Amino acid sequence: MLNAENIRGQLGTKWAARNLIFKEITESTNDDAKMLGEEDAPHGTLVVADVQTSGRGSRGRNWETPGGSNIAMSLLVRPTAPPDKISVLTLIMGLSIAQGVEDLFADNEEFADYPQIKWPNDVVIAGKKICGILTELHMNNDNTINNVVIGVGINVNMNSFPEEIEDIAGSIYTQTGFKVDRASVVAACMKRFEENYEKFEKTYDLSLLKEEYEDRLINRDRTVKILDPRGEYEAVALGIGDDGALKVRLSDGNVVNINAGEVSVRGLYGYV
Repeated sequence: MLNAENIRGQLGTKWAARNLIFKEITESTNDDAKMLGEEDAPHGTLVVADVQTSGRGSRGRNWETPGGSNIAMSLLVRPTAPPDKISVLTLIMGLSIAQGVEDLFADNEEFADYPQIKWPNDVVIAGKKICGILTELHMNNDNTINNVVIGVGINVNMNSFPEEIEDIAGSIYTQTGFKVDRASVVAACMKRFEENYEKFEKTYDLSLLKEEYEDRLINRDRTVKILDPRGEYEAVALGIGDDGALKVRLSDGNVVNINAGEVSVRGLYGYV
């Protein structure tokens, strides 16, 4: 069961989610965390909801969380990094979710579907997206960082999806055949995020996490379709830079970096 007591009972962190706010229903955990940030909530504050009615996804999409099956959560952090380094936190959370989900199945010999990442931060199991992430930076009037809220939606035990997303979306359950305790998912992912965040704070980039991220990059060394507002093109995905940009090799052999927010990447024949 997803509740504050069960999450706290499984936490293995020093600061991540130690200030835990659980809500049966809310409009947006990101909005809740933003408000808490304005009230000086501590670094590592986590808002978790069973039901989210007005969540936000990337590019203005809605992300609703029905009760009893999924996770909506938002983590408040107060980085020491400069504002131009914050975008990589989205990739770090994506890596942390993939690692955390895999950790849940560490002793299950029947688990064969390694969680992967579709750049920059979609977590994918057996070709379907099980997680979305939205990071929001909140600044002070003097252009210093007040806080960063990283919103996460994880499809855990959901078994059906709206027609418009059923070709893309899956859950841990639909993609593995196993139902899992949602509180254990929260705890496992927070443990991994705490570890990864502390590495980020040493360098303010992905240099200490790049190898683990690239090991999960689903389109690495494969031809992908780059959806650029200036025109679509194909390239071979090579990996990421320390700044989180995707390195691709163009048809003329040149290697260039592309940045999240400017373009989208798809597989040649579908989502991945």
